[in-house]
Amino acid sequence: MAAALEQSALVTSAKPTRRRLSLARFAPYLQATPLALILGAFLLLPILMIAVVSFWDYDFAAMYPDFLTTNYSDTLGSWVTWKTYLNTLKYAAIVWALTLLIGFWVAYFLAFHIRTTAMQMVLFLICTVPFLTSNIIRMISWIPVLGRNGLVNSTLVQIGLIPKPIEWLLYSEFAVVLAMVHLYTLFMVTPIFNTLMRIDKSLIEAARDAGASGWQVLWNVVIPLAKPGMAIGTIFVVTLVMADFSTVQVMSGGQSASVALMMKNQMSLLQYPAAAANAVVLLVLVLLMVAGILRIVDIRKEL
Repeated sequence: MAAALEQSALVTSAKPTRRRLSLARFAPYLQATPLALILGAFLLLPILMIAVVSFWDYDFAAMYPDFLTTNYSDTLGSWVTWKTYLNTLKYAAIVWALTLLIGFWVAYFLAFHIRTTAMQMVLFLICTVPFLTSNIIRMISWIPVLGRNGLVNSTLVQIGLIPKPIEWLLYSEFAVVLAMVHLYTLFMVTPIFNTLMRIDKSLIEAARDAGASGWQVLWNVVIPLAKPGMAIGTIFVVTLVMADFSTVQVMSGGQSASVALMMKNQMSLLQYPAAAANAVVLLVLVLLMVAGILRIVDIRKEL
């Protein structure tokens, strides 16, 4: 009788334990549900809607639900579109190289040449001061500097370095690249600076004790350890450049084009399905570039 009672008590106590274990199994899913709903509503659903609209038909007045591949064939079969994509990739490559060069040396200076953490934070905040204004204001501020009668041309003419103003400083590809570098360099500085601050200084001291020169320490110790931050900065800069249309439109004076600017023009003409098809192609291209970066550099340690 006592053995039966004991066995019954064990069975009774095991049931709440199993119930708690089953609830604990679903706890991570319950915790992730709010974030999943937000991402689904504000990220996945809009992308799905764009993909659906990209197969619709349209005319000058309305869109018609359908399943056509005409928008994609027009996009991928046009040499003008390919030239626009190549031009956008050119901007992305040049801006990426310049922001990486500038951003790395700024981050390196802040991380290794500024001794106190307080001064590092102060100088880093100074770098963020331009971001207190909008991108449009910072971009337009280059016009009185680079214009035909702007600050640069006036100074060069007055000191006698050039006989007449330089025409290509403004409303050119040079102006587009310069404005983009100005706008997006901080997106490269921040992740690289964060990565460099995590480097154990004893590794650098050990390399110097082993007889490595400053450049050897930089190339064999600092840069390999900074690759995750450089990869994150690359993703930021490339995606921002690929999606930028206002800088290309204003700083080139309408003489250059980008994929985002082409989509903006299509939407202004009410060609939403064609713009959606371009958006899907651009999204796939950017995702392939990001996937390539993630295959080369593991950024999980920075996340």
